[in-house]
Amino acid sequence: MKEGKEMIKKMAACLVVVSLIAGIVFFSISYYRESLESSMGQAPTISDTAATEPFSKYEHPVSIRLGYVVDPTGTDLSEGETLEKNMWKTVIKQNLNMDVEVMWQVSKENFGQKIDLAIASNDLPDAMIVNQVQLNEMVKAGEIEDLTEAYASSASPEMKKIIDSTNGLAREQVTFEGKMMAVPSVTAEDFSMLWIRQDWLDRLGLKPPKTVDELEAIAKAFVEQDPDGNGKRDTIGLASSTGLFQDFNNSTFAFDLTPIFSAYGAFPGYWLEKDGKPVYGSLLPETRNALVRLRDMYAKGLLDPDLGIRKEPEETVINGQAGMFFQGFFAGYWPLPSAWLNDPKANWQAYALPLDANGAYHVKVDNPSSSFLVVRKGYAHPEAIIKINNLYLRDEFKYGTSFMLSRNFFAPADEARYESKAVQDILAGTKTPADFKDKSEYKLLENTVSTIKQTKLKPYDQLGISYWDQHNENFMRGYSLLVGGRNFFDPNIHKVRSLTYKRTPAVERLWGKLSKLEHDTFLKIILGAAPMDSFDQFVEEWKEQGGDQVTAEVLASHSAHLK
Repeated sequence: MKEGKEMIKKMAACLVVVSLIAGIVFFSISYYRESLESSMGQAPTISDTAATEPFSKYEHPVSIRLGYVVDPTGTDLSEGETLEKNMWKTVIKQNLNMDVEVMWQVSKENFGQKIDLAIASNDLPDAMIVNQVQLNEMVKAGEIEDLTEAYASSASPEMKKIIDSTNGLAREQVTFEGKMMAVPSVTAEDFSMLWIRQDWLDRLGLKPPKTVDELEAIAKAFVEQDPDGNGKRDTIGLASSTGLFQDFNNSTFAFDLTPIFSAYGAFPGYWLEKDGKPVYGSLLPETRNALVRLRDMYAKGLLDPDLGIRKEPEETVINGQAGMFFQGFFAGYWPLPSAWLNDPKANWQAYALPLDANGAYHVKVDNPSSSFLVVRKGYAHPEAIIKINNLYLRDEFKYGTSFMLSRNFFAPADEARYESKAVQDILAGTKTPADFKDKSEYKLLENTVSTIKQTKLKPYDQLGISYWDQHNENFMRGYSLLVGGRNFFDPNIHKVRSLTYKRTPAVERLWGKLSKLEHDTFLKIILGAAPMDSFDQFVEEWKEQGGDQVTAEVLASHSAHLK
C-alpha cells in the first residue's frame, strides 16, 4: 500500500511542480546572466554576528556541504550548467558569501538509503532533508543542532508566515523537549473530493449525487446506460485504487475512497477521541459499516472491477472509461490533462459530495509536513541553510529550480483556498491584481491573478470545460483553483483532525506490520475475498500485534500535549 501511495504521491507532486513552473512568466535566463553583476551582491557585507539576519551577507566566506539528488533523466541540466558551476551557486555566493560544496551525489531512488547510512555512521552533510523517522533517529542520537535560535533570527518573514499558517501543527512535528530541531516543510491543505463527468450526467438526465445512495445509483447508470455513447458496456462507475483512504502517517489520497468512509462517520487511519481517550478510527464500528457498503458496491460492479490488481487507477480516467473518482483540488494538474488529450470535451466537475446522514461533508485534515530540514551537530553556522532556503523561497521563479540543494518545500497551508478566493474575486470584478501585491508568501498568486482572465473565458460564472482556453499555459492552475478549489468554501464542510500526526517509537517499530494487516484485511473484505467477520478478527489481531502499544504511546503523548 505504501509503495502504491508513494508512487501516486510522487507522480502528482512531479506533475504539479512541472506545471507550476511552466505557468510562471520567467524572464529569460540570458537576461539574468547578463545582469548578475548589477542585480546580485547587493546585500550589505556585515559582521558574522549580524549575518544571522534572513538575507544578510557574511563578512567572511562560509562553506556548507550538502548532498545532491541526481535526476537520472538529465532534466535538471540547462544552458550548459553543471553541479560545480550554475546559477544558484552564483546567487548564493554573491548574496550570502557562501560556498556550496557537494558532499555526495545520489539518485532519487537511493537517496533515502544514503541518508540512513549517513545517520548510522554519523558521517553527515552540514545540512540535509530527512523524513520523520530519520528526524526522530537523529534527535535520539544527538546528531543534529537545535535550530530554535537560528530559525527565530534567520527565517524570512515569508517562511515564518508559511509555517505559522498551520496553526502550530508543523512546529509540533519538529519540537522535542521544547526545542525546534528541524525546519518543517509545509504543503497546501487539500482534501479528497468527488470529480464527476458532468457531460455524462447531462446525457443521462442526472444530477450530482448528494448521498451515498445517490452516488451508487449514478455509478450504476454510468455502468449500464452507455454514457459515452459508443454502444458498448465498457464504462466504470467509480475509479478507485488500493490506497483506500488517507491516514495520519501518509496524506496521499488520490483515487481513494475516503469520502465514502467519511459519509458513514468513519475515519480509518486517524486517531480520534472517544470517552476522553485516543482511539484508532480503523477499529470502530463506523468503519465496519463503510466496508459493508463498499463490499456491496464492488459486488454490484460499480467500482473498478480490476481494483486490487490495477497498478495505475488513473488510466481509467485518462482513457475515458471512468465517470467518477475522488481526488484533491489539483486534479486539473493530474490526471485530467492526459484525459483531455483523448477527449477535450470531457467536462469534469468537482463537488464536496457525498454528504453524511446529517448533511455534512467530513474532510480529513492531513499532515502538512512530510520532510524536515536538519543541520549537523557541530556545524558552525546552523542558520546558513535557513538563509539559503530564504533565497529559494523568494527567487525560485526568477532562477528556476535546477541545482537547488537541500530545498524544503514551502507553501502556506491555505494557499489553494486563498488563491481560489482571489481568482473568484478577480473574475467577479471586486478586486484587481494590484490588491494582492503584498502577499509574497503565496508564490504563485501574482501570476495567477494576472493571467486568470486569459485562460477563463466568458461568462466567468460558467465553469464547464467549453468555457476555458485549454491551450493557455496557466489553464491547469486556473481550472484546479476554480473547479476544484470552489469546494474549499462549501458550507457543509466539517474538518476532522487526527489527534496526532507524529510517529512515536512504537509506530516506527510496528506500523509497517500493522498497516499491512489493516490494508490487506480491508481490501479483501471489499473484494469479497474475506467474510465481514474478518473485520472483528482484524481488530483483535491489530491490538495483539502491537496496536495496544501504539495506542498507549499516543495516549501518553496526547496527555502530555494537553498539560
